[in-house]
Amino acid sequence: MTNPTTSAPTVAVLGLGAMGLPMATRLAEDLPVRGFDIAPARLDLAEAAGIARFESAAAAIDGADAVLLAVRDSAQLADVLFGDAGIASGLRAGAIVILTSTVGTDGIADVAKRLGEVGVDLVDAPLSGGPVRAGKGDLLIVVGATPDARKKAQPVLERLASTLTVVGDRPGDGQALKTVNQLLCGVHIAAAAEALALADALGLDPQRTLEALGAGAAASFLLADRGPRALQAYDDEGAPVLSRLDIFVKDLGIVTKAARGARLATPVAAAAEQLFLIGEAQGLAGSDDSAVIKVVAPQRRTA
Repeated sequence: MTNPTTSAPTVAVLGLGAMGLPMATRLAEDLPVRGFDIAPARLDLAEAAGIARFESAAAAIDGADAVLLAVRDSAQLADVLFGDAGIASGLRAGAIVILTSTVGTDGIADVAKRLGEVGVDLVDAPLSGGPVRAGKGDLLIVVGATPDARKKAQPVLERLASTLTVVGDRPGDGQALKTVNQLLCGVHIAAAAEALALADALGLDPQRTLEALGAGAAASFLLADRGPRALQAYDDEGAPVLSRLDIFVKDLGIVTKAARGARLATPVAAAAEQLFLIGEAQGLAGSDDSAVIKVVAPQRRTA
């Protein structure tokens, strides 16, 4: 429960994966944090980081003011909240659920409605930035929630975000903007991969190519971030996995589904989606997303 003197909310973090654990660790610097994950190894890491360990989601959320969910997709969201062991019925009235995952807009209004029936607000707050930035409180978070829910979530979100943007008063608004964001990110990563593969096919030095592109109009954050990792994809150990390739299979699937629902053609996003789908089929699902370069160029042509 919230301490009346410090007003520091107790936060339960459900899902201690690549993003959930660094977020929980960051929050635990200032707030009481309870952690749960279905994988014992992740619970061990959380405990070592000073996070209170719980062996069930129900135990972790008991008395919590805020529940931060780091789930994979909409099906997992529904199961965590309303499945056989769902937590919704155990949440205290007045608590908030903060959804940090990208799950798309489908069903978000219904989730908010069902939580509202037990006196709980949904804060739709998908984020970007990766695990390292999560641990530093340097995430980009977009929020869709009522003003009252946003106020309750503020102590949590401000510790995680360097850029916090309110995009609307409805849960689902955050997911909508994140869908647009992921369209651009997926396309940029795929385009960077194609550009570097072409440079290699033309006999150019890849490092010099990156430096030249980064100094001109073709520069972008994702070219600078994924470009070096795309080149590492050809090493025996591959690039460090900072964002799995199959995440963009999911996210670009959300993009193209949303576009179809809006009766909007997105041919560039659809083409990028196909590259990531092929990469997944080729066994690259667990590789860094920059490994999509190996779909268009399985091997380097120049040393």
